Amino acid sequence: MNFASVNILSILIAGAAAWIFGAIYYGVLGKQWMAAQGKTMEQCKQEQAGKSRVAFFAPFVLALVGALIMAWGLYGILVHLNSFTPRAGMISGALCWFGFVLTSLTVNNAFGGRKAMLTVIDSIHWLGGLLIIGAILGWMGR
Repeated sequence: MNFASVNILSILIAGAAAWIFGAIYYGVLGKQWMAAQGKTMEQCKQEQAGKSRVAFFAPFVLALVGALIMAWGLYGILVHLNSFTPRAGMISGALCWFGFVLTSLTVNNAFGGRKAMLTVIDSIHWLGGLLIIGAILGWMGR
């Protein structure tokens, strides 16, 4: 990929949009997500109370960086496919989710003894994020 011709703005917008989607998604499903982890709201509050500001915000920063890296990776795939349309972006995002994200989450959570609902909740989040990233990258083009 020729970095001189990369549409950085599309990557930044797509990554930020996926990150915002995640914030809204987990804001709505926070209680179900915690229950799937086997935690209560009180336990979560106790864990957060002992953290520094840096430790508290670090996961949010990592989530943003992760979304930006995903957007950059999916952009690279679309460059190699030479297919920048919202449809192509969403199909590519869905295939990346199915082939890599869903499988990784399922295996990691299975070996970790996590509840199946945690895999369902988290995998739907990543599917939504990759569909958003793909649609925006495909729409904004090279």
